[in-house]
Amino acid sequence: MANQIKIDTDYITLSQFLKLAEVIQTGGMAKWFLSEHAVYVNGELDQRRGRKLRNGDEIHIPNVGDFIVTH
Repeated sequence: MANQIKIDTDYITLSQFLKLAEVIQTGGMAKWFLSEHAVYVNGELDQRRGRKLRNGDEIHIPNVGDFIVTH
């Protein structure tokens, strides 16, 4: 079952998501994390820190977990 990550805005960036989901400790770690780990957004591999995530988007990070963005 996917962990739900609640946002209060229309979207958040993939970098902000990683921090909010407690996958990384600081926003500065996002570039390194995305270069070392596969991150799938709605089934597609995506390494862009600025990728906009919106309500209903599903994120899968192998060996870390599954997440869904909710409003």
